[in-house]
Amino acid sequence: MKLALFLPLALAAFVGVAHADEADKVRETTKAEADAFTARIYAGAPGDKAYACFVRRYDAEHLARHPRQKAGSMKLLISAETDEEDKQLHNSFRMGFRYRHRSGDFDSSGSCGSHAVLLSQGDEVRMGCGVDYEGGGIEVALSKDNKAAIVRLQQIRVWQNNRPDDEAEHALVAGADDKIFRLDRTDTSDCASLVTDRKELAALRHK
Repeated sequence: MKLALFLPLALAAFVGVAHADEADKVRETTKAEADAFTARIYAGAPGDKAYACFVRRYDAEHLARHPRQKAGSMKLLISAETDEEDKQLHNSFRMGFRYRHRSGDFDSSGSCGSHAVLLSQGDEVRMGCGVDYEGGGIEVALSKDNKAAIVRLQQIRVWQNNRPDDEAEHALVAGADDKIFRLDRTDTSDCASLVTDRKELAALRHK
């Protein structure tokens, strides 16, 4: 899918993330900007398949400063793979987290479009990712040193213990302390728990 066609869908998925007065600042990036951002995400040219893992386990000091934060830990796996049919690079995400005051593992996943669907807020370039069937989504930016992912969300559909059914379906809704998350880049093996396909898991561990 071409960027020009996918961008309106991305904007619709994330209309709640940006404030209304920022809407006119959203623009489609150029191919050069898109390629540069993709290289930053994957720490180099992605080739036919690539992964990037970002993790944060919030300590007691951080949670004390953010008493309304619901998430106690979070993992984000961004992956890229060249489609055999259109020969374009498609990006996707998988997110796992644990609530601060609730047991169980929760996760979500979705598409980030071909060649990375990018939104630029001023000088900051973001990748827009959405969950199917109006399941909300996230925006992913990078810190200036590329060592951390900046995740923004308004609402995103999640499932408990990798069970995508109605009974296990919930939503992580942004609150006072759950709108922006900074996750540190780490080894891709730290995101292995987010992968269920054996072949993909093997590929991830060899990165």
